[in-house]
Amino acid sequence: MIQYKAIVFFLSAAFLFICSSLFAQQPADTASKRKIIILNADRLNYQKIDSAEFQSAAGNVKIKQDSTLFYTDSVVLNKTKNMLEAFGHVHINDNDSIHTYSDYLRYLGNEKKAYLKGNVKLTDGKGTLTTPDLDYDLNTHIGIYTKNGKVTSEKTVLTSKEGFYYGETKDVYFKKDVVLVNPDYNITTDTLLFNTYTNVATFTVPTIIKSGDNKKIFTSDGYYDLKNKNSYFGKRPHIEDSTTMLDADIVASNDSTKESEASGNVIYKDTAQGVTVFANNLKSKGEESSVLATQKPVMVIKQEKDSIYLAADTLFSGKLSTIKKYRKIPVILDSLPSTDSVSIAFSDSARAKQDSAKDRFVEAYYNVKIFSDSLQAVGDSLFYSSEDSAFRLFKNPVVWSRESQITGDTIYLFTLNKKPKRMYVFENALSVEKVGPEYYNQVKGRTINGYFTNGEIDSIRAKGNSESIYYAQDDSSKFIGVNRATSDVIDMYFVTREANKIVLRSNVVGTSTPMRQMNPFEMRLRNFQWLDDRRPKTKYDLFGN
Repeated sequence: MIQYKAIVFFLSAAFLFICSSLFAQQPADTASKRKIIILNADRLNYQKIDSAEFQSAAGNVKIKQDSTLFYTDSVVLNKTKNMLEAFGHVHINDNDSIHTYSDYLRYLGNEKKAYLKGNVKLTDGKGTLTTPDLDYDLNTHIGIYTKNGKVTSEKTVLTSKEGFYYGETKDVYFKKDVVLVNPDYNITTDTLLFNTYTNVATFTVPTIIKSGDNKKIFTSDGYYDLKNKNSYFGKRPHIEDSTTMLDADIVASNDSTKESEASGNVIYKDTAQGVTVFANNLKSKGEESSVLATQKPVMVIKQEKDSIYLAADTLFSGKLSTIKKYRKIPVILDSLPSTDSVSIAFSDSARAKQDSAKDRFVEAYYNVKIFSDSLQAVGDSLFYSSEDSAFRLFKNPVVWSRESQITGDTIYLFTLNKKPKRMYVFENALSVEKVGPEYYNQVKGRTINGYFTNGEIDSIRAKGNSESIYYAQDDSSKFIGVNRATSDVIDMYFVTREANKIVLRSNVVGTSTPMRQMNPFEMRLRNFQWLDDRRPKTKYDLFGN
């Protein structure tokens, strides 16, 4: 029994000794990993001053701490404090992933912090940072400069007064007077985050981006991927070039495909075409010069006094030369010459600009509405060609001009200098003018031509089984009777926007009824409708479309 107790005591003591030894060695191992060791030098010297031990070395000096290697021309190592000062051709190889160079280095081994001066260069294989001074932490792989720095990554060069380099993520955080120069873009800002591995620049403060094609982007939020040429801008960026401007809550684009999408209170202006588009979503393709606007889009065609507003569920604009490749687009030239569609002798540059302006079309789908001070219209769909300067309205279209309303199966509206010049209505054409309570002048025909002067309706001509109802008035504008007639051709003339007289031509048959004997509700031509409830009263009606 005594022998057994002795054995147990011996084993317990041995176990405690082993454990205490292991715990005692742990700090020693950690300390040894942080210990700076001179591996090689042409000349080596040892000196002890008071309680401090120093080593100095020169010529092809190689130093090691854990997995980090140091190279320099000469060094002084304080072995007691585990710190060094290196002079000339300093090179730090941080685990073979980050390399740092300088003229001078002060290194605190216990904290693994390096202070570099003179021609400092840091590279991670993807980007290179150069600066006069750099503080670099080998624990966190974070470098800080405060006296101007430059980062080169492939074809991109970034400069700033201050910067923070994050080796783990390959991010560089630039601050104060930041400039990014790239073959495609120049960027100026006060704060920018750039990743040397992905070549993505991230913006968090007001930033200006310029490109060689006179394009400018003003943003305070988003990113630009310089490698893949993708971009995203938030917080309502502003984009402009020589002829267009764009504002939206968010804009995303791909410069490689020249496609972009804007969303949220979009405002797009084309100063060359005199066109502005409002929408909540707008997509564009640069190669095709096309624009697709949805979510309550409104297009404004600028004129000197009477701009035209166009709204629909969907608006689409592009090049005629592109759409003609897969669709037949007939040209419906007006019988009268138009400066909108007729070529004039110009210089080569002016002719090219005019030809470009003529190579456009606009399509509108569903719930189409048009408003100007002199004319309003609605329809199911619309097509406009700048080649013939004609609006084509389809499916139950209605056009109003002052108190006149015109309907038909299809309506063509020709323009001159962006103002109405002639209107052509075919199949079931009907013109109605309200002249009093339930009193309506009416002209009906297979076709109707309406003519405008200075944007105001001047006269209309109905052909083909034409019919008319006309309220005659005396010199004091008092109604004296109603004339109902049929004729091959019927002309109605307007003075100060109101019907002044009617002329019946060829095969005239008609009757006249005194006012006291007529029932205004019986004075209706076939398919008569007064559609004032569909009429846009102001331009603001279109924005609520």
